[in-house]
Amino acid sequence: MKTIDSIPTSKIQRASKLIQTGAKVGVNYIKYYGDKITKTEAEAKENLNINNASDIYDGLKQMKGSALKVAQMLSMDKSILPRAYVEKFSLAQFSVPPLSPPLVNKTFKNYFGKQPNEIFDTFNATSINAASIGQVHQASKDGKNLAVKIQYPGVAESISSDLAMVKPIAIKMFNIKGKDSDKYFKEVEDKLIEETNYINEVKQSIEMAEACATIPNLIFPKYYPEWSSEKIITMDWMTGEHLSEFTAYNTDIEKSNILGQTLWDFYMFQMHNLRKVHADPHPGNFLITKDTKLIALDFGCIKEVPNDFYVPYFELAKKENLANPEFFKSKLYELEILRTDDSKEETEFFTAMFHELLSLFARPFHVEEFDFSDDEFFGQIADLGERYSKSTELRNMNGNRGSKHFIYINRTFFGLYNLMHDLKAKNVKINNFIKY
Repeated sequence: MKTIDSIPTSKIQRASKLIQTGAKVGVNYIKYYGDKITKTEAEAKENLNINNASDIYDGLKQMKGSALKVAQMLSMDKSILPRAYVEKFSLAQFSVPPLSPPLVNKTFKNYFGKQPNEIFDTFNATSINAASIGQVHQASKDGKNLAVKIQYPGVAESISSDLAMVKPIAIKMFNIKGKDSDKYFKEVEDKLIEETNYINEVKQSIEMAEACATIPNLIFPKYYPEWSSEKIITMDWMTGEHLSEFTAYNTDIEKSNILGQTLWDFYMFQMHNLRKVHADPHPGNFLITKDTKLIALDFGCIKEVPNDFYVPYFELAKKENLANPEFFKSKLYELEILRTDDSKEETEFFTAMFHELLSLFARPFHVEEFDFSDDEFFGQIADLGERYSKSTELRNMNGNRGSKHFIYINRTFFGLYNLMHDLKAKNVKINNFIKY
């Protein structure tokens, strides 16, 4: 894979890269209007999506950092974006062009004050995996095989300016009105900044591994604070294949069920017992061993679940509460989905909309065992998402609603559901986590 010798780090450089990408998208639309003359609307639109997805991803992968991280987040919900975008943006999970070896050595010395070969017995300056915020190298020390994650230069410093550039687009796209809308952008900014603090990530990783040690079939690497810093993490080298690589060929139902139950137990244990959760559940953060163990990686993004959100959130998932209109509506107010300044039309629309969404999405919590291989269930989720994404009625209403905590909790469940479906896990015991 081609390597990168420099990353745009200043606000002007990154804005220029976005403008260049925007110009390419403009050219694609000109091609699209030409294609409509010689092709069907569906064919022309598909070509437009493929070209736009490719050009946007090419721009983002050179910028790296928060811009690429947002693309990765969007790829986790397959119902938001067209397939071409999901396929391209999902590459941000673990397969982007890495920094060149000379830039790696320079970056390492800037962060640690020493060259890699002054700390480790061996160090491969060619990256093994590269993602949105950092890349992983193989090393060894005192007979230990190690993975060394190095953060891209300028990532932390560019987060605020990157989000400021995309904020006007997001406001228009989601029709966010009202002066308190900044809470959503602040939540994303705070979590992205948190992800760039590798000292904090090492601490969170060690705590999570200790807290979840009783869950069977789940493995965590050992972390080494003495060989880590604010921009570098050193941990055990873990051998396995990415979850998406495993699911691409696996036909063994027993393995699917074992891994699916492990993954589900891991997340339910975090959500209900720890009240904090690994909020970045994409295939690049999980490895599968040859003996069907699940390895969990990357605990930079941990979302705390406050009690005043946890209680009404899971009360809405109960079947009996979905059947109680007054109780249901009261919880929508608690979660800030309904607002006191809503019109009658907005109140009725959003009550009906969220009742429909939750009646479907909470279905696994209404049974003792659930089949996540059910294509019909996931097809219904996709159809519902597509219907509301095209709703002119929704587009004309104030999109500034819902607690800020929805951003990462919903991201967690969308990602988890998609991973469970990719695994084709059946007969998953929903409350199995209680045992641990």
